[in-house]
Amino acid sequence: MNKQEFVNAIASESGLSKTDSEKALNATTEAIKNALAKGESVQLIGFGTFSISKRAARTGRNPQTGKEIQIAAKNVAKFKPGKALDEAVN
Repeated sequence: MNKQEFVNAIASESGLSKTDSEKALNATTEAIKNALAKGESVQLIGFGTFSISKRAARTGRNPQTGKEIQIAAKNVAKFKPGKALDEAVN
């Protein structure tokens, strides 16, 4: 499902117009992104939790040359599904 199909699904489920559904989706993703940028986690009970995990610096290898390279430390976004979502999928 791409973004436009997702907007259409939101519109049909909620009774909102497609324009309002897209605004709601954009606001939701922006709020999640801003919270994660601040280092906060976002818990949506029954759906899941978005959080940040720190990945340490490490040594990697260039597959073409075999030369060792340093990979910098960085933060990565993680998602852990909630119980209701897990049960719905399985």
